Amino acid sequence: MDRFRAMEVFVAAVDAGSFAAASARLEMTPQMVARYVQALEARLHATLLTRTTRRQSLTELGQQYYERCVLVLKEAAAADALAQQALAEPHGQLRISAPQQFGSQSLTDFAVAFMQRYPQVEVDLRLSDQVVNLLDDGIEAAFRIGDAAVGDSASLIARPLRPFRMVACASPDYLAAAGMPQHPADLTQHPCIGFVFWNRKVFNEWVFTQGQQRFAVRVDCRLQVNSGHAQLRAALQGAGILLAADDLIRDDLNAGRLHRVLPDYEGPTRPMHLLYAADRQRTAKLKRFVDEAMQAFGE
Repeated sequence: MDRFRAMEVFVAAVDAGSFAAASARLEMTPQMVARYVQALEARLHATLLTRTTRRQSLTELGQQYYERCVLVLKEAAAADALAQQALAEPHGQLRISAPQQFGSQSLTDFAVAFMQRYPQVEVDLRLSDQVVNLLDDGIEAAFRIGDAAVGDSASLIARPLRPFRMVACASPDYLAAAGMPQHPADLTQHPCIGFVFWNRKVFNEWVFTQGQQRFAVRVDCRLQVNSGHAQLRAALQGAGILLAADDLIRDDLNAGRLHRVLPDYEGPTRPMHLLYAADRQRTAKLKRFVDEAMQAFGE
Protein backbone atom coordinates (compact mmCIF):
# COMPACT_ATOMS: atom_id res chain seq x y z
CA MET A 1 0.00 0.00 0.00
CA ASP A 2 1.23 3.52 -0.86
CA ARG A 3 2.71 4.86 2.39
CA PHE A 4 2.36 8.50 1.31
CA ARG A 5 -1.32 7.98 0.47
CA ALA A 6 -1.80 6.18 3.76
CA MET A 7 -0.37 9.23 5.57
CA GLU A 8 -2.83 11.48 3.72
CA VAL A 9 -5.73 9.26 4.73
CA PHE A 10 -4.55 9.04 8.35
CA VAL A 11 -4.28 12.86 8.63
CA ALA A 12 -7.71 13.28 7.03
CA ALA A 13 -9.20 10.78 9.49
CA VAL A 14 -7.74 12.67 12.44
CA ASP A 15 -8.80 16.07 11.11
CA ALA A 16 -12.31 14.92 10.21
CA GLY A 17 -12.86 13.17 13.55
CA SER A 18 -14.08 9.86 12.17
CA PHE A 19 -13.53 7.38 9.34
CA ALA A 20 -16.99 8.16 7.96
CA ALA A 21 -16.33 11.92 7.79
CA ALA A 22 -12.91 11.31 6.26
CA SER A 23 -14.40 8.98 3.64
CA ALA A 24 -16.71 11.73 2.37
CA ARG A 25 -13.80 14.16 2.15
CA LEU A 26 -11.57 11.64 0.35
CA GLU A 27 -14.33 10.13 -1.80
CA MET A 28 -13.65 6.58 -0.64
CA THR A 29 -15.52 4.13 1.58
CA PRO A 30 -15.07 4.14 5.39
CA GLN A 31 -13.75 0.59 5.06
CA MET A 32 -10.98 1.80 2.74
CA VAL A 33 -10.08 4.58 5.19
CA ALA A 34 -9.81 1.96 7.94
CA ARG A 35 -7.66 -0.24 5.73
CA TYR A 36 -5.14 2.56 5.10
CA VAL A 37 -4.89 3.37 8.82
CA GLN A 38 -4.51 -0.29 9.70
CA ALA A 39 -1.77 -0.65 7.11
CA LEU A 40 0.16 2.17 8.78
CA GLU A 41 -0.30 0.62 12.21
CA ALA A 42 0.85 -2.76 10.90
CA ARG A 43 3.94 -1.19 9.38
CA LEU A 44 4.77 0.63 12.62
CA HIS A 45 3.79 -2.28 14.88
CA ALA A 46 1.91 0.25 17.02
CA THR A 47 -1.58 1.63 17.55
CA LEU A 48 -2.16 5.16 16.25
CA LEU A 49 -5.90 5.52 16.85
CA THR A 50 -8.09 3.99 19.51
CA ARG A 51 -11.59 3.57 18.17
CA THR A 52 -14.96 2.80 19.73
CA THR A 53 -18.42 2.91 18.24
CA ARG A 54 -18.83 6.48 19.50
CA ARG A 55 -15.43 8.15 19.24
CA GLN A 56 -11.81 7.90 18.20
CA SER A 57 -8.72 9.32 19.86
CA LEU A 58 -5.01 9.44 19.13
CA THR A 59 -2.56 7.47 21.19
CA GLU A 60 0.56 9.26 22.42
CA LEU A 61 2.55 7.82 19.51
CA GLY A 62 -0.36 8.57 17.20
CA GLN A 63 -0.23 12.26 18.13
CA GLN A 64 3.49 12.45 17.41
CA TYR A 65 3.12 10.53 14.17
CA TYR A 66 0.22 12.77 13.10
CA GLU A 67 2.32 15.93 13.62
CA ARG A 68 5.16 14.50 11.54
CA CYS A 69 2.76 13.42 8.79
CA VAL A 70 1.36 16.96 8.60
CA LEU A 71 4.90 18.31 8.12
CA VAL A 72 5.69 15.72 5.44
CA LEU A 73 2.50 16.52 3.52
CA LYS A 74 3.19 20.27 3.68
CA GLU A 75 6.71 19.78 2.35
CA ALA A 76 5.37 17.63 -0.47
CA ALA A 77 2.79 20.29 -1.34
CA ALA A 78 5.53 22.94 -1.35
CA ALA A 79 7.63 20.79 -3.69
CA ASP A 80 4.69 20.37 -6.05
CA ALA A 81 4.05 24.11 -5.95
CA LEU A 82 7.65 24.79 -6.97
CA ALA A 83 7.23 22.62 -10.04
CA GLN A 84 3.93 24.30 -10.94
CA GLN A 85 5.42 27.76 -10.50
CA ALA A 86 8.43 26.87 -12.63
CA LEU A 87 6.05 25.98 -15.46
CA ALA A 88 3.75 28.96 -14.92
CA GLU A 89 4.07 32.06 -17.06
CA PRO A 90 5.37 34.99 -14.96
CA HIS A 91 2.81 37.76 -14.58
CA GLY A 92 1.91 40.68 -12.33
CA GLN A 93 3.83 43.56 -10.81
CA LEU A 94 7.34 42.98 -9.46
CA ARG A 95 8.64 45.57 -6.97
CA ILE A 96 12.45 45.78 -6.90
CA SER A 97 14.78 48.01 -4.86
CA ALA A 98 18.36 48.92 -5.81
CA PRO A 99 21.03 51.57 -5.16
CA GLN A 100 21.05 54.55 -7.51
CA GLN A 101 24.26 53.94 -9.46
CA PHE A 102 23.77 50.22 -10.03
CA GLY A 103 20.03 50.51 -10.58
CA SER A 104 20.10 53.36 -13.07
CA GLN A 105 22.41 51.56 -15.47
CA SER A 106 22.84 47.79 -15.53
CA LEU A 107 19.68 46.92 -13.61
CA THR A 108 17.47 49.19 -15.70
CA ASP A 109 18.79 47.55 -18.88
CA PHE A 110 18.15 44.13 -17.34
CA ALA A 111 14.62 45.07 -16.20
CA VAL A 112 13.64 46.32 -19.65
CA ALA A 113 14.93 43.13 -21.29
CA PHE A 114 13.14 41.05 -18.63
CA MET A 115 9.81 42.74 -19.41
CA GLN A 116 10.37 42.15 -23.11
CA ARG A 117 10.85 38.43 -22.43
CA TYR A 118 7.77 38.30 -20.16
CA PRO A 119 5.11 40.68 -21.52
CA GLN A 120 2.73 40.02 -18.60
CA VAL A 121 5.21 41.31 -16.00
CA GLU A 122 5.31 44.93 -14.78
CA VAL A 123 8.42 46.17 -12.94
CA ASP A 124 8.25 48.82 -10.21
CA LEU A 125 11.93 49.75 -9.78
CA ARG A 126 12.68 51.79 -6.64
CA LEU A 127 16.16 53.38 -6.76
CA SER A 128 17.48 54.65 -3.45
CA ASP A 129 20.74 54.56 -1.54
CA GLN A 130 18.81 54.19 1.71
CA VAL A 131 18.51 50.70 3.17
CA VAL A 132 14.91 49.60 2.63
CA ASN A 133 12.99 47.08 4.69
CA LEU A 134 11.71 44.50 2.24
CA LEU A 135 8.95 43.13 4.43
CA ASP A 136 7.60 46.52 5.55
CA ASP A 137 7.86 48.24 2.17
CA GLY A 138 6.42 45.43 0.05
CA ILE A 139 9.70 44.93 -1.83
CA GLU A 140 9.97 41.48 -3.40
CA ALA A 141 13.70 41.61 -4.15
CA ALA A 142 16.45 44.10 -3.33
CA PHE A 143 19.99 44.60 -4.55
CA ARG A 144 22.18 45.60 -1.62
CA ILE A 145 25.72 46.98 -1.73
CA GLY A 146 27.76 46.32 1.41
CA ASP A 147 27.13 43.90 4.27
CA ALA A 148 23.86 42.11 3.52
CA ALA A 149 23.46 40.94 7.11
CA VAL A 150 23.37 44.41 8.66
CA GLY A 151 19.83 45.27 9.72
CA ASP A 152 18.20 42.51 7.71
CA SER A 153 15.69 39.98 8.97
CA ALA A 154 16.61 36.33 9.36
CA SER A 155 13.62 35.59 7.09
CA LEU A 156 15.56 36.91 4.08
CA ILE A 157 17.87 35.05 1.74
CA ALA A 158 21.00 36.93 0.57
CA ARG A 159 22.58 35.65 -2.67
CA PRO A 160 26.11 36.95 -3.42
CA LEU A 161 26.63 38.87 -6.66
CA ARG A 162 29.72 40.17 -8.40
CA PRO A 163 31.41 42.84 -6.26
CA PHE A 164 30.47 46.45 -6.91
CA ARG A 165 33.66 47.86 -8.47
CA MET A 166 34.57 51.53 -8.85
CA VAL A 167 37.04 53.07 -11.33
CA ALA A 168 38.70 56.50 -11.40
CA CYS A 169 38.46 58.33 -14.72
CA ALA A 170 38.47 61.73 -16.39
CA SER A 171 37.92 63.25 -19.82
CA PRO A 172 40.83 63.42 -22.30
CA ASP A 173 40.55 67.24 -22.37
CA TYR A 174 40.82 67.48 -18.60
CA LEU A 175 43.86 65.16 -18.46
CA ALA A 176 45.56 67.03 -21.33
CA ALA A 177 45.25 70.26 -19.37
CA ALA A 178 45.83 69.04 -15.79
CA GLY A 179 48.07 66.02 -16.34
CA MET A 180 47.63 62.33 -15.49
CA PRO A 181 47.98 61.40 -11.78
CA GLN A 182 50.67 58.75 -11.23
CA HIS A 183 49.89 57.87 -7.60
CA PRO A 184 46.68 58.01 -5.51
CA ALA A 185 48.23 60.80 -3.43
CA ASP A 186 48.35 62.95 -6.59
CA LEU A 187 44.54 63.17 -6.50
CA THR A 188 44.82 65.80 -3.78
CA GLN A 189 46.13 68.18 -6.47
CA HIS A 190 43.07 67.69 -8.71
CA PRO A 191 39.41 68.76 -8.45
CA CYS A 192 37.31 65.64 -7.96
CA ILE A 193 33.60 65.04 -8.41
CA GLY A 194 32.09 63.87 -5.12
CA PHE A 195 28.97 61.79 -4.56
CA VAL A 196 26.49 62.94 -1.91
CA PHE A 197 24.56 60.18 -0.12
CA TRP A 198 20.94 60.50 1.02
CA ASN A 199 22.14 61.41 4.54
CA ARG A 200 24.21 64.29 3.02
CA LYS A 201 27.50 62.52 3.70
CA VAL A 202 29.99 63.18 0.88
CA PHE A 203 31.99 60.26 -0.48
CA ASN A 204 35.35 62.01 -0.48
CA GLU A 205 37.73 59.38 0.92
CA TRP A 206 38.79 57.25 -2.00
CA VAL A 207 40.61 53.99 -1.28
CA PHE A 208 42.89 52.27 -3.80
CA THR A 209 44.90 49.07 -3.55
CA GLN A 210 47.97 47.73 -5.29
CA GLY A 211 48.76 44.18 -4.28
CA GLN A 212 48.66 44.13 -0.48
CA GLN A 213 49.11 47.90 -0.16
CA ARG A 214 46.20 50.18 0.62
CA PHE A 215 46.09 53.91 -0.18
CA ALA A 216 43.34 56.09 1.32
CA VAL A 217 43.13 59.61 -0.12
CA ARG A 218 40.86 62.44 1.05
CA VAL A 219 40.05 64.31 -2.15
CA ASP A 220 38.86 67.87 -2.72
CA CYS A 221 35.33 67.62 -4.09
CA ARG A 222 34.73 71.02 -5.58
CA LEU A 223 31.60 69.63 -7.24
CA GLN A 224 29.29 67.39 -5.19
CA VAL A 225 26.31 65.61 -6.76
CA ASN A 226 23.73 63.08 -5.51
CA SER A 227 23.32 61.44 -8.93
CA GLY A 228 25.74 59.13 -10.68
CA HIS A 229 24.52 60.23 -14.11
CA ALA A 230 25.00 63.89 -13.20
CA GLN A 231 28.53 63.06 -12.04
CA LEU A 232 29.22 61.33 -15.34
CA ARG A 233 27.95 64.30 -17.34
CA ALA A 234 30.20 66.64 -15.34
CA ALA A 235 33.22 64.39 -15.92
CA LEU A 236 32.56 64.29 -19.68
CA GLN A 237 32.57 68.10 -19.65
CA GLY A 238 36.00 68.16 -17.97
CA ALA A 239 34.94 69.11 -14.43
CA GLY A 240 37.56 66.89 -12.82
CA ILE A 241 38.29 63.31 -11.81
CA LEU A 242 35.41 60.94 -11.18
CA LEU A 243 35.29 57.74 -9.15
CA ALA A 244 32.26 55.83 -10.41
CA ALA A 245 30.79 52.39 -10.81
CA ASP A 246 32.43 50.40 -13.57
CA ASP A 247 29.13 49.65 -15.30
CA LEU A 248 28.16 53.36 -15.32
CA ILE A 249 31.27 54.51 -17.21
CA ARG A 250 32.13 51.39 -19.23
CA ASP A 251 30.64 52.62 -22.52
CA ASP A 252 32.39 55.99 -22.27
CA LEU A 253 35.71 54.31 -21.45
CA ASN A 254 35.37 51.98 -24.43
CA ALA A 255 34.48 54.90 -26.72
CA GLY A 256 37.41 57.02 -25.51
CA ARG A 257 35.19 59.76 -24.09
CA LEU A 258 36.78 59.01 -20.71
CA HIS A 259 40.22 57.68 -19.82
CA ARG A 260 40.96 55.54 -16.82
CA VAL A 261 43.05 57.25 -14.14
CA LEU A 262 45.56 55.26 -12.04
CA PRO A 263 45.23 52.07 -14.12
CA ASP A 264 47.90 50.33 -12.00
CA TYR A 265 45.71 50.65 -8.89
CA GLU A 266 42.41 48.98 -8.08
CA GLY A 267 39.58 51.23 -7.01
CA PRO A 268 37.20 50.44 -4.15
CA THR A 269 35.14 47.25 -4.36
CA ARG A 270 32.25 46.33 -2.10
CA PRO A 271 30.23 43.12 -1.80
CA MET A 272 26.80 43.09 -3.40
CA HIS A 273 23.87 40.76 -2.75
CA LEU A 274 20.39 40.04 -4.05
CA LEU A 275 17.90 39.71 -1.18
CA TYR A 276 14.42 38.21 -1.16
CA ALA A 277 12.06 36.59 1.32
CA ALA A 278 12.92 33.04 2.39
CA ASP A 279 9.61 31.68 1.10
CA ARG A 280 9.75 28.30 -0.61
CA GLN A 281 6.59 29.07 -2.60
CA ARG A 282 7.87 32.06 -4.57
CA THR A 283 5.73 33.39 -7.40
CA ALA A 284 6.71 32.53 -10.96
CA LYS A 285 7.65 36.16 -11.67
CA LEU A 286 9.97 36.39 -8.65
CA LYS A 287 11.53 32.97 -9.20
CA ARG A 288 12.29 33.76 -12.84
CA PHE A 289 13.62 37.22 -11.94
CA VAL A 290 15.95 35.83 -9.26
CA ASP A 291 17.21 33.02 -11.50
CA GLU A 292 17.96 35.34 -14.42
CA ALA A 293 19.42 38.10 -12.22
CA MET A 294 21.83 35.57 -10.72
CA GLN A 295 22.90 34.59 -14.24
CA ALA A 296 23.39 38.22 -15.24
CA PHE A 297 25.00 39.60 -12.07
CA GLY A 298 26.13 36.54 -10.10
CA GLU A 299 29.70 35.76 -9.14
